[in-house]
Amino acid sequence: MKVESTELAITPYGTGEEKGVQVERMFDRIAPTYDILNHGMSWFVDKYWRHRTLRMLDGCAAGGRILDIAAGTGAFAIRVARKLKPDRLIGIDISEGMLTIGREKAERKGMGGVISFEKCDVMSMPFADASFDVATVAFGVRNFQDIERGLSEICRVLKSGGRLAIVELCSPRHPVVRRLFNVYSHTVLPLLGRLFPKDVRAYKYLVRSMEAFPQAEMMSGILRRAGFNEISFRRMTFGICTRYLAIKQ
Repeated sequence: MKVESTELAITPYGTGEEKGVQVERMFDRIAPTYDILNHGMSWFVDKYWRHRTLRMLDGCAAGGRILDIAAGTGAFAIRVARKLKPDRLIGIDISEGMLTIGREKAERKGMGGVISFEKCDVMSMPFADASFDVATVAFGVRNFQDIERGLSEICRVLKSGGRLAIVELCSPRHPVVRRLFNVYSHTVLPLLGRLFPKDVRAYKYLVRSMEAFPQAEMMSGILRRAGFNEISFRRMTFGICTRYLAIKQ
C-alpha cells in the first residue's frame, strides 16, 4: 500500500536535522521535569483525558499484548497495564532519558514484570507483523517524523481486529474558545516553561505542533489510509483534546 507523506514541518529547533533527531534531543533534555510540567500546563486535566481514552479499550487486551508508542516516562503505560491487565506491555520511545524514568517508575509501582521499555522509532519498529492486540499513543503522534508512515507501521504490528487508541492535543474549533486558548498557550505556557529552563524551546514547540496537528476529520482520513477502519473520535474539554479509536481491517 502506497503511503503518502504527512510530515509536520514543525520541529523543536528548526535546524537541518531530521525531526526525529531533534525530538529525541528535546525529550532527553526535559525528561527530569516532564511529568510535573506536563500535568501543570494542563491543570491536571490530562489525567482525565487519558482516563477517558482508556475507557474505549475496556476488555480488549486481558492476557494479550499491548504496545504503547511514545511511552515517555511510562505514566500512560502503567495506567493501561493496570486497567487492561495484559500479559505483556511494551513501551517504546526515541528518548532514552524518558525511558530511564519510565523503567524506574514501573519498578517502583511493582509493574516491572508486566511492562518493559525499548528505545526505538515508530517509523521502523523491530516487531513482527500482527504481534499486538492493542496499541496506544498518548500525546505523541504530533512528534512522529511522518504521521501516516508511523500509523501504517503501527497497523502492521497489530493483529487483525486490533485496536489503536490515540489521545492528542489540538486547536479548538469554536472561535471564542480558540481565542482564549491562544492567549493561554502563547503567554501562560511559555511562562510556565521558564520555571523549568532545561529547554524553553520545547514548550514553544508544543504549542506550534499542536496548532499544526490535523483536526479530527482529517486525522480520521489519515488513519483510514494507514489501514484502519471503524474509526471514531470524540473531542474533549471544548475541543482542546481529541481521542480516537481505530480498528485494523
